[in-house]
Amino acid sequence: MSKTVVVYHSGYGHTQRVAQSVAEGAGADLLAIDAEGNLPEGGWDKLNAADAIIFGTPTYMGGPSWQFKKFADASSKAWFTRAWQDKVFGGFTNSASPVGDKGATMIQLQTLASQQGGIWVSLGQLPANTKAATHADVNHLGGSVGLLVRSPSDAAVEEIPQGDLDSAKAYGQRVATIAARLRG
Repeated sequence: MSKTVVVYHSGYGHTQRVAQSVAEGAGADLLAIDAEGNLPEGGWDKLNAADAIIFGTPTYMGGPSWQFKKFADASSKAWFTRAWQDKVFGGFTNSASPVGDKGATMIQLQTLASQQGGIWVSLGQLPANTKAATHADVNHLGGSVGLLVRSPSDAAVEEIPQGDLDSAKAYGQRVATIAARLRG
């Protein structure tokens, strides 16, 4: 069994709800980045001990939240020592709009994993791209690099589309499964 950690920042609770679904699918520990961009006590040790790390952040103004970016910048200590070399990585983001420049955020998450010497796991889900598709369908936003979620600006945390939460759970399971295979 692999050890997976979901490390995320959530500004309004939506990303936290997605992180919980990803963690449920992966059997992962949750590690929240606080409002000041810091990890809790022992957070870095948890990440260093993990076989797989899944990043999560809202997309604000075309990129990760500044709190997630602070965490990413602080991970340079792990980069310098190659502490995360050959770990399995994945990532997710959400924004209020269907596109909302989430792709730019995903590329930043994938690049961070690559800089760390990691192995990135794609979403692995076909898009729901027919006329009959709804928000209740898995991967209704059509992501491939990682998990994309839409949280309209006037939607409560409980209103995240079920298709997104189902996609999140399946993605967490995919990352953990691949990490377990590689761990051997």
